[in-house]
Amino acid sequence: MTDARMLPQTSATVLEELVGLSLSDLSRACAVHAEMIVELVGEGVIAPEGREPHRWRFTGAHLHRVKVALRLQRDLGLNLAGVALALELLDEVSVLRAQLQAMTRLHGGTIGLRGSSVR
Repeated sequence: MTDARMLPQTSATVLEELVGLSLSDLSRACAVHAEMIVELVGEGVIAPEGREPHRWRFTGAHLHRVKVALRLQRDLGLNLAGVALALELLDEVSVLRAQLQAMTRLHGGTIGLRGSSVR
């Protein structure tokens, strides 16, 4: 699915977590128009620092999240509400996996779940 708001991607950039990207920096790094980033902010997919778009600052984590959101939209045909929900569920799965790993380490490598063991 192509979208008029998406631009051709020409390069990849590795950014540190704390780098302060502007709206135009983020849109350029993600190869989309700034309006798409504004829509993602409006849907709650990302939450920049700053009150007005010209003062927004984004981090490397925002960049990663936008790229995942765009992939979900492109590959699965999700609308922005669906993207927001999918990202929320992916975040929950990540938290649950981390909790399970911590519990597994605490209990010596196995945890019984309803008659089975998780390693």
